[in-house]
Amino acid sequence: MTVKGKKILITGGTGFIGAATAERLADDNDLVLYDLKPGGPIEYTDLMSRPNVEFVQGDICDAVAMEAALEGVDIVIHAAAVVGVHNVLNQPRITIETNFIGTQVLLSLLKDRKLDRFVYFSTSEVFGGASFRADEAHHATIGTIQEARWSYSIAKLAGEHLCYAYYREFGLPVVIVRPFNVFGPKRTGDHAMLRFVLGALQDQPLEVHGDGSQVRAWCYIDDFVDALLEMLSNKDAVGEDFNIGNPMNTLTIYELAKRTISLAQSKSEIIFHHIDYSDIDIRVPRTVKARKILNWKPKVETDEGVLATLSWYRDHLDAFRDRFSEG
Repeated sequence: MTVKGKKILITGGTGFIGAATAERLADDNDLVLYDLKPGGPIEYTDLMSRPNVEFVQGDICDAVAMEAALEGVDIVIHAAAVVGVHNVLNQPRITIETNFIGTQVLLSLLKDRKLDRFVYFSTSEVFGGASFRADEAHHATIGTIQEARWSYSIAKLAGEHLCYAYYREFGLPVVIVRPFNVFGPKRTGDHAMLRFVLGALQDQPLEVHGDGSQVRAWCYIDDFVDALLEMLSNKDAVGEDFNIGNPMNTLTIYELAKRTISLAQSKSEIIFHHIDYSDIDIRVPRTVKARKILNWKPKVETDEGVLATLSWYRDHLDAFRDRFSEG
């Protein structure tokens, strides 16, 4: 099913997933992209030049700016958040306040509006440090307050509960999505895949945290957006939560580094770096619910996705050169 003729607000609309989603929606809908700044992945699209795409610069905690941006909107995709491990570690208070209070502000503005869909971006990290074949009924795990890393997941989990409260009390057509390690071209923020790809293309050392035995399931951006678009149009998705990732693309971080070097035909070496913060040992989703309700399953295998990602960054290497080089 395809969404057509709607006015759609995407918070975090200039980011990696926001911009990729907007590209898929822009031909048939009017878009409002709400974000703190206009740069990032959106610069590598034609979205900002389209007459049916409006960029609004603002903070999701700013109720006045958010209310103005919501005028006439049929669908809201709420992807804006403080993200990135280092950002979270350095700004745990801002992480919690932005990710939870921003969601609270947005929901409070929507409770009396007629809306087709509200999609809330949560995180796979709500399942804690070890989530193997995690389905939607998997118990959430909250880390210790001594670890700033968990300020991100606790804010996202609280947001999930608040979204469901608005669904139950006000009938807001909520859908919750938990992305599992989405990757692909045009990502500009710090990310393991991005570091490996850029390092391999420049024959630089690939830095692996710890011993590299951490397990991840890598989901290509096109597959993720396929699932997201189905959530916008499928009436059975309302009131549901979905873990979206590709369990068939499961491998350790060390294996990913080796594979990236091989696919890039690179001379890079792998080096290991000790980290002094909590990491996630294993993160692999079970996607039965998405297959059943959304009729969705991922198609892009690891090598295909990495090759496409390598190709894009090779073409844009001047913009990213030495981005993560040592020193």
